[in-house]
Amino acid sequence: MKKALITGITGQDGSYLTKYLLAMDYEVYGMIKISLDENLDNLRYLGVIDKVALIKADVMNREAVRKHLEAIRPDEIYNLVAKSSVAQSFGQPLGTVEFNVMTTLNLLESMRDLSLDARFYQASSSEMYGKVKNLPVVEDSVLHPVSPYAISKAAGHWLAINYREAYNMFCCCGILFNHESVLRPHNFVTKKILSAAARISTGSKEKLILGNIEIRRDWGYAPEYIKSMWSMLQQDEPGEYVIATNEAHSIKEFAELAFSHVGLNWIDHTVIDEKLYRHSDIDVIYGDPSKARKQLGWDYKLPFEELVGTLMQEQICRMKNGQ
Repeated sequence: MKKALITGITGQDGSYLTKYLLAMDYEVYGMIKISLDENLDNLRYLGVIDKVALIKADVMNREAVRKHLEAIRPDEIYNLVAKSSVAQSFGQPLGTVEFNVMTTLNLLESMRDLSLDARFYQASSSEMYGKVKNLPVVEDSVLHPVSPYAISKAAGHWLAINYREAYNMFCCCGILFNHESVLRPHNFVTKKILSAAARISTGSKEKLILGNIEIRRDWGYAPEYIKSMWSMLQQDEPGEYVIATNEAHSIKEFAELAFSHVGLNWIDHTVIDEKLYRHSDIDVIYGDPSKARKQLGWDYKLPFEELVGTLMQEQICRMKNGQ
């Protein structure tokens, strides 16, 4: 039985990855916060809370990280923990960069210290490419991050590559573009839209407040995207992989489809607030997953319209269950 350690196990990706690995008979360990009560709702929602070993550990403390790695000696490490909000990173640039860089460094240094023969997955991000000059994005496109969050993810990305090249460690970077699910936190625009549409469809008189609705992103379904993480660590050689759909759709399109799914016109229930615009917003970005398709066998087939419909159905179901 293989052992996997996941940081950020209680988040969207960590929870779906946990369910996926358990289905393949992995022994799964997850690092959670030591000082605050962690929200375990996602793991409960997926029915895996009693099947994982949760370890309270301060991922900012390298000695604590090293101690747990030495005790567990995992075969695979998935580094998913991060301060992940682009918007919030502008208000907390120091905390975002420090946390996202140091947690990655603590894991990599601990692995090197212990000569741990584990395979390492680094959650990189499409945000690293920022104002990219050529589309679609591919693995070796030039990075031009335009937020503290994006800068921190670019640093973590290059740390993983550096440890692979300098110390011959098996480090992979998954460059996942926007991937959504019912488990998304409420500070993400997709969750904001889906939640508002679900509530309004049951009689709420609220208005959905959005910023720049012309921004276009590459959106996919999170439960399908996490499969690529595992696949990367099963390859003969480590590398970087863009995980995307090669399509871009606007926030306006997302809102229109979400509301139409519940028989509503989004225009009647939405207010545009220019105060939510950001000068550094990326107008459009999408990625080419050809390498992942060819080398990993990862083949994403869910069309955008079906994606939004699936997300809307899941959101309504969760709301009806009081979650």
